[in-house]
Amino acid sequence: MHGPASPGWLLVALCAATGAYCLLRMRSSVEEQRRAAGGEALMGFGMAAMAVPAAVFTPPSWAWPLCAAVFGGAALRALWAARTSTHHLHHLVGAGAMVYMAVVMAASPGHHGGAGVPGVTGALLLYFAGYVLLSGVRLIPVTAGGGSVGWGDRPELSRACRLSMGIAMVAMLLTL
Repeated sequence: MHGPASPGWLLVALCAATGAYCLLRMRSSVEEQRRAAGGEALMGFGMAAMAVPAAVFTPPSWAWPLCAAVFGGAALRALWAARTSTHHLHHLVGAGAMVYMAVVMAASPGHHGGAGVPGVTGALLLYFAGYVLLSGVRLIPVTAGGGSVGWGDRPELSRACRLSMGIAMVAMLLTL
């Protein structure tokens, strides 16, 4: 990721922590939550890897095509899963955004800013900014239900993770 090192490391920490919590959510007793958490963990760790400041570590030339291939596969999986649940459409857009950022980074290693296609970057920024605002609003009314709820089944924490990843995606797109 291009830009100052301090915000980059904060993004790395945020995305890695989100990915780690999503791994914890994979222990849920609800199959759909486990599947969604797996995709979100991949997204969190992938975003953490992409957010490492370029001034600190320059990935090898094969890293960006590999990242594009991994998230291309994730996009195909999300497209297939979208047949049964519209929530997977967001995963499709997120994976597509990761492919887009990997392709941009592969095409311009060491180039600072302005490397992306403005229309695509702008559309993704609008989508994720709207997603962040909607996720923030959805987070407000969540209250704890009765009984004991495991860490993997806490709706307010999973929504907070999605909000965090949306904010991180906006920050990463702004640096393209």
